[in-house]
Order: sequence, then structure tokens, then C-alpha cells
Amino acid sequence: MPIKLIAVDMDGTFLDDEKRYDKTRFMAQYAQLKERGIRFVVASGNQYYQLVHYFEAIQHDIAFVAENGAYVVDAGEEIHCGKFAREEVARILDVLAAIPDIHLIVCGKNSAYAHTSMPQAVVDKMSNHYRRLKKVEDFSEVDDIIFKFSLGVQNEVIPTLLKKLASAVGDITQPVSSGFGFIDLIVPGLHKANGLSLLQARWGIHEDDVVAIGDSDNDIEMLRHARYSFAMANASPAVAEVASYSTESNNQQGALNVIARVINGDAPF
Repeated sequence: MPIKLIAVDMDGTFLDDEKRYDKTRFMAQYAQLKERGIRFVVASGNQYYQLVHYFEAIQHDIAFVAENGAYVVDAGEEIHCGKFAREEVARILDVLAAIPDIHLIVCGKNSAYAHTSMPQAVVDKMSNHYRRLKKVEDFSEVDDIIFKFSLGVQNEVIPTLLKKLASAVGDITQPVSSGFGFIDLIVPGLHKANGLSLLQARWGIHEDDVVAIGDSDNDIEMLRHARYSFAMANASPAVAEVASYSTESNNQQGALNVIARVINGDAPF
């Protein structure tokens, strides 16, 4: 059965540890994918405006499942935009205000927002994921559609904090680990697999014709969703367990190697 869609995560998957990828190799691959009618989807926790920066030459040809599924764009056209209700935003902010030692980014459709007290070094780090990032004095005064909260934390506290957040606000948001010291609070059900489903319905593509590649726990729904799921060599144990196949690490162009296998018809394709 021919592959019709390839979905890739970005950090720890498509990008190496220096936030780069082999553009020459990929663009040659993309030309072959396009010729064969195979869709290419970027599925990431990153902001849409950050993601298009990596694919400027083809941003109006490909699709993006951004913000862990909250914002879906196909060829420059908005397909879906999630939203927390105003009272849900207020409740989540109250809970997060009581948690020490977190660096909070409130993610909206038009921009991401950091508190003015955030150290510039942390702002610079967050800018790797949010190309549009504004400092504000009061999150409650932000006038935007809010669809995600991103918490920068120490890796060792992530399991405990995930449980705490699930208990405190799990009825209105889904806490997920997105790797690299981040926890995202997303609109329930608006994960990467949901974004892929919306695009598949638009294009008439079945899950059996989908390849998904990822490394972090926020990729799990997407990997379960796709018939051909690949875990990076650097993937979390949970991802490695869920995925049907594996590939080399992000620093060894593992994602591009999977694409090469699709193009060449190598196993398991």
C-alpha cells in the first residue's frame, strides 16, 4: 500500500541538537515526495510562526500541526484553531502561579507571552520555540486566543509535576511532556493525532498510508495513530515502546533516513 503522508516532529526528531537539518538533502527528497503526491506534515509543539521559519521556501505547499495540535494550517490556510475558555485560562493561571520554579509561556494564536520578570537568558531559550514572543506584566490582560501553556522546568521534576497538574486541572487541560525540560498544557483531545486526522479527512488519506516520526511523549498519540510509526534512537522509553519501528538519532538524520526508505521502497515499505 503506497504511503500518502509523512508527519515529522521537529525538536529531537527532524532537527539536530543545533536546531538544524540538512536542507539540501531534504529539499531533494521533498521534490520526490511532491512528484509522488506524498504529503509532508510538520507536527510539533513549536509555534506556527517558528515552524514556517524552518521551511520558508515551501511553507505554502506543506501543512503544519503546530502547538502540539492546537493550530493546524494547510498550505497557508488555517484549518483548525483550538481555544481555552476565558474562565479556564484564569483557573489554569491561578494554579500555575502557586507552582515555584517554572518558566511559563502562555501561547496564543497571534503570539506567545512571557512575564516581564522572566530572565532574558530564559527568554532567549524560549525563542527557539516561539518566534513571536512578547513580554507582558499581567497574563490575565492578554487579548488573544489562548490554546496552550508551556512550562519550562527541570527534567527531574517532570513526572511529579505532570501528576500534580493532572490532579489540579486535568478536567480542563491535558498535561504532556514535550521533552527538553518542557511540559505543555493543551486543550483536551487537541493533540498531534487529532491534527493529522483533520488533514487526512481533508485529503482523503487513511491511517494505513501514514508515516509518523517522533521522539518525545507528546508524539505518542501521533505514533499510535499512524500505521508506520518510527521512534528516534534518542526517543523517550515510552515512545520507543509505542512505535512500531525505529531509526537513527536526530544527530544522524534519522528522520531523513526514514523518508529515504519511503522513497526507495526499503523495508518496511
